[in-house]
Amino acid sequence: MHNRSQHHQRGFELPVFVSCDLLKRRSLPLLTLLLLTSGCIETAVAAEACVQDVHRVLSMPAAQAASSKRLSEALASRLDAAVTKALHQTAAPGAIVGVRTPEGSWVEGVGIADPGTGAQMVPGMHTRIGSVTKTFTGTVILQLAEDGLLSLDDTIGAYVSGIPNGDETTLRQLANMTSGVASYTASERFVNLYLEDPNMFFSPEDLVAYAVEKSPLFEPGSEYDYSNTNTILLGMVIEKVTGQPVETALRTMIFEPLGLENTVWPGRQTAIPAPYARGISLQGYDATPEAPLDATNWNPASLWTAGEIISDVDDLLTYGRALATGHGLLDKKSQEQRLRSFQGPADYGLALRCTDGWVGHTGELPGYTTVVYYNTQTDTTVAIQTNSDIPSGDCGEAEVLPSNTHGIACSLPAMRIFNAVAPLLGGKAAP
Repeated sequence: MHNRSQHHQRGFELPVFVSCDLLKRRSLPLLTLLLLTSGCIETAVAAEACVQDVHRVLSMPAAQAASSKRLSEALASRLDAAVTKALHQTAAPGAIVGVRTPEGSWVEGVGIADPGTGAQMVPGMHTRIGSVTKTFTGTVILQLAEDGLLSLDDTIGAYVSGIPNGDETTLRQLANMTSGVASYTASERFVNLYLEDPNMFFSPEDLVAYAVEKSPLFEPGSEYDYSNTNTILLGMVIEKVTGQPVETALRTMIFEPLGLENTVWPGRQTAIPAPYARGISLQGYDATPEAPLDATNWNPASLWTAGEIISDVDDLLTYGRALATGHGLLDKKSQEQRLRSFQGPADYGLALRCTDGWVGHTGELPGYTTVVYYNTQTDTTVAIQTNSDIPSGDCGEAEVLPSNTHGIACSLPAMRIFNAVAPLLGGKAAP
């Protein structure tokens, strides 16, 4: 059994890109700082808008005519080589990588889906997508605003009582991570309980209670702090406004309209729909670098609207493009607001991140990491699923596997693979 202090500093979400300024935030757990330090981006004082031509993105056709065609063999070969090399530098048994461009698509599975049996990773397998879920939650909030059922300038106190500064903190500030409400995953009490028994059920109210103990971190709107609690609160707002379980809102407002047939809200169910990849993790007190834990069936309810959704690569590619263009999800006015919402050194907007023209989100939870990004300059969507959340590279004091690759920046699996393929698709990778 390991020292608990090593484990409870672990966050549940690490972005692909991060500003060096963000690393100065004392509210970030120590281990999160260690993981991000080697890959931060120095940010200019007066940065240009992340999406350079918003109206071009809004005018994209609803579907790519060439999405069913295969990419050229030359580009497919380069992508395959880049993914294979990057996977060998990660601590993940396998990965599924999908790319859609105006010229065609490429989807491949690489490595192992089940370390116990040696079964291969193949496209169509389900994985947990972690904080990519936040973009779904934020999208429903924007849809409800379109329908006049709420306003982004409503305060959370109008919907949920007992939140510090609740009468000043707006739904907009929850969505863009400037609320000052602490993340419940920064609570030592919560993390100790979760890692002692990953099957324990936590209600949304339970999660918020852990956050309230450490809130507020700052005055609403004055600073940025990535907090899982923000999106839990938005989920509670969805249920109050619609009078339905959040699962129903997600299904009827996003899954069904976009035809996401392999995207699932598990609720308290710990099973993943077949076929699926088994995920490994060093989170958990019984985990050792020599014997990671199988986190496949850990209870997802502790993530709720901040990270509970399960999906596959085809659905993620479809969703990633819709998320960035708004097609099938939001009207042009709402989507324009979203694409112009990115601010500060973290370039985080309305439940969405943007860096160098790539719009989307990352996801990390025990056993899995995910990337879904759309390049607003090239109309290219990338989706990556991996079955490990274990970092690799020069990660300081963070626990890594005995086979860890040294001499490279510390990164989580899906993020390392994204940074390997992005330059081949006309985009920049994190330095």
